[in-house]
Amino acid sequence: MSTDVIKAANLLVELFVEELPPKALKKLGEAFAAALAESLVAQGLADAKAAVSHFASPRRLGVHVANVLACAAEKSVSTKLMPVAVGLDAAGNATPALLKRLAALGADASAVAGLRRAADGKNEALFYDSVAAGVPLAEGLQRALESAMAKLPIPKVMTYPLADGWTTVNFVRPVHGLVALHGADIVPVSVLGLNAGRDTQGHRFEARVSPVVLASADSYAAQLKDEGAVIASFAERRADIVRQLQAAAAPLGFKPVDDDALLDEVTALVERPNVLVGTFETTFLDVPPECLILTMKANQKYFPLLDSSGKLTNQFLIVSNISPADASAVIEGNERVVRPRLADAKFFFDQDRKKALDSRVLGLAKVVYHNKLGTQGERVTRVQAIARAIGEQIGGEALALKADQAALLAKADLLTDMVGEFPELQGIMGRYYAQHDGLADDIAFAIEDHYKPRFSGDELPRNPVGVCVALADKLETLVGLFGIGEKPTGDKDPFALRRHALGVIRLLAEHHLPLSTPIREASAAFKVSLRSEAVSEVTDFIYERFANSLRESGSSAQTVDAVLALRPDRFHQVGRRLIAVREFAHLPEAPALAAANKRVGNILKKAEGAVGESADPARFVEDAEKALFAALSEIAPLADAAFEAGDYTASLQALAALKTPVDAFFDSVMVNADDPALKANRLALLNQLHQTMNRVADLSRLAA
Repeated sequence: MSTDVIKAANLLVELFVEELPPKALKKLGEAFAAALAESLVAQGLADAKAAVSHFASPRRLGVHVANVLACAAEKSVSTKLMPVAVGLDAAGNATPALLKRLAALGADASAVAGLRRAADGKNEALFYDSVAAGVPLAEGLQRALESAMAKLPIPKVMTYPLADGWTTVNFVRPVHGLVALHGADIVPVSVLGLNAGRDTQGHRFEARVSPVVLASADSYAAQLKDEGAVIASFAERRADIVRQLQAAAAPLGFKPVDDDALLDEVTALVERPNVLVGTFETTFLDVPPECLILTMKANQKYFPLLDSSGKLTNQFLIVSNISPADASAVIEGNERVVRPRLADAKFFFDQDRKKALDSRVLGLAKVVYHNKLGTQGERVTRVQAIARAIGEQIGGEALALKADQAALLAKADLLTDMVGEFPELQGIMGRYYAQHDGLADDIAFAIEDHYKPRFSGDELPRNPVGVCVALADKLETLVGLFGIGEKPTGDKDPFALRRHALGVIRLLAEHHLPLSTPIREASAAFKVSLRSEAVSEVTDFIYERFANSLRESGSSAQTVDAVLALRPDRFHQVGRRLIAVREFAHLPEAPALAAANKRVGNILKKAEGAVGESADPARFVEDAEKALFAALSEIAPLADAAFEAGDYTASLQALAALKTPVDAFFDSVMVNADDPALKANRLALLNQLHQTMNRVADLSRLAA
């Protein structure tokens, strides 16, 4: 083995680029490192357990891989050639077909004697064993680089010319430098018209040295920080921002707004963070805090500060990319920039309040919701009808009237200036404007809350009015869009119908409401023609989403399938049913009962005509069927009583006593007897058994 094979050193690769899209930077950095390391491992140049570090700053993507070989080790290769009968003639000499195949592998007739024979299915085949040279690092890294760059999750590809002015290439942003160091040695690779070297650039304004000449792969992060004024590691830079935010807020007695997405985005915008404190006029605090916070976060990437009670203050934190000795000019500049934004928010808020919320409802008739489902005004009418019906069901006439009023106003803020500027505030602004108009809090909060839950783990509506309108809004969306064929496909879900379905599930489960009634009301609210199968498809879709969420929460697929196969109408019961099925599955009698249940189900499916619901004991002939009927007569009332009391575990546990009589029945009783009356009675007995066993879950789903 050559010395190159055993020579190993740490590897560094860096792409130096123009400013990368900040919202994609974290994912780009992780993907680049993972793909590059994966390719090196696949080629035998790195170990699967090798430490991999990724670097991502606004102007660079980098990866450091430990213990990368200068050349992969040789490896044995066994190539199947062809069946012996095809490769060798009767005298054992190579056929032209075999010689041609060997030539394609770089071998000649002298290799025939060394070919290996081995079984291949029913035949015997010839195999050519050889030793393949290991991949040199330069070749393997070139392949890995090209593969990693092609796999990057680039949000939008950019086409740009190379230095020759003629050739164009595609990448997320123009690349201006390539570093590839194996230990202290440059690896001769190239991409996008650039040859690898050891030079990179530091901070655009504050680098102490330009360019930064890297001594080795291991000195990369330290040299960039010291000479280039850049914290190359995304994670380290993020942690430094968190530390500085807390350090700046603590002396003021404040706390920065907690927002991971904003933190990631700001980390992607700076190379060496410097947190500063800014201030705005207290008069702006008359505007709802949600508006000011959104303005500062979305437009300026600032961290608003909250006091100890969680109330917005007139100070905010700036994450600057420069660290001048006197930061006053930077602070003043940021304060000057944010002021017009806050003034716009105040203007929108003041103007919107000059017009009552209910006066905007008529304008929704001019806003198209969907060309097949009409306007937002028509949609509001449908949501009102559904919300009224749900309110009547769970709270009588008083709740129905409030749900109707909240549903009428729920979309009115879509026509306000504030929501026009910040769509994220829909519902929230409706609540503020409703309160300004003097409406009761339960109506106002329902307007805000009807969008909830908006995501997994989000809070639910705060009051029953909000629950009615939230359910109505989500079911109207699901039934309407399924009704015109706009169903999610694969990973595409442009109308967020999966999220709506999960919201329906949580609302129903946590408020102990049935699914069937509101979904029928949703269908009845449509005056436009919908596909006839819409309700059944929406119902299936909701149960599918419920099943997926339960599996993701840790329940086994088999247990979930058993419980949801019965389509329980009240979702709050499902958790207890899952526990009951899991405990039942641990009983020694469970496998036999599940198998018997599956057998009973198959027999009943194949039965011709209607099957009776109860057997006539006077018609029994065999002792085993008499014994089963007697056991069922004793156990069914116990299981049913426990079921009705909501004790699903006890209901299933009671069934264990049926194992012996069920086994005996199938051992000695012919269900499909020649006597039609006897056959019908036995089928009725099995039907009784089936109904008793499958009240909590479809136990046949537990059968192996």
